[in-house]
Amino acid sequence: MDIAVLGTGAVGRALAARLDGLGHSVVMGTREPADTLARTDGGSMGTPPFPAWREQHSSIGLATFAEAARGADLLVNASSGAASMEILRMAGADSMAGTVLLDISNPLDTSAGFPPTLFVQDTSSLAEQVQAAFPGLRVVKALNTVTAALMVEPRLLGQGSTVFVSGDDPDAKAVVVGLLESFGHDDVLDLGGLETARGAEMYLPLWLRIMGALGTANFNIKVVR
Repeated sequence: MDIAVLGTGAVGRALAARLDGLGHSVVMGTREPADTLARTDGGSMGTPPFPAWREQHSSIGLATFAEAARGADLLVNASSGAASMEILRMAGADSMAGTVLLDISNPLDTSAGFPPTLFVQDTSSLAEQVQAAFPGLRVVKALNTVTAALMVEPRLLGQGSTVFVSGDDPDAKAVVVGLLESFGHDDVLDLGGLETARGAEMYLPLWLRIMGALGTANFNIKVVR
């Protein structure tokens, strides 16, 4: 597939590298490619500067959000939740019409420090807001409940665990489920329509407390049934 990964942070890099390794044609979207390629600072999660990472992944393209989204078979929203709407507007509603969007973002509000709160919860979700703002997209929520490394290499845990999908379009969900299975996820639980993304997003406050208790983000849950 031709896949556009919107975002060049730790999540975007993990997804882009794994997708490229699986043989997909991958382009990463950013605001200004020249500025991204000129960065010398590393990320807050210990990621290297983007140019150093790109040298090791030269087959992955880099373009503006609009250029990356144009003609893609699948879009991956790997941006922060706070930036998602702006980035998707920059990608362009017309060029995204009919395209499946794998939405990994979370509605985290860090303005008051740690732990963050959720700026959308209970009666809606960020995924639903994205769908409402861009009705031409086929939004599927998934992978927002695990850290970047486990999104793409779940076997790092040494045992199976559960990830979730939410979406209104069965065909779009099937595309995403197939992708997750290609990553190695062996328990993909379909929660139902896109409104069920509220539960997946509201799991994040608990996820953050578990991370604090364990001292690592390399964990996941297993739904035993």
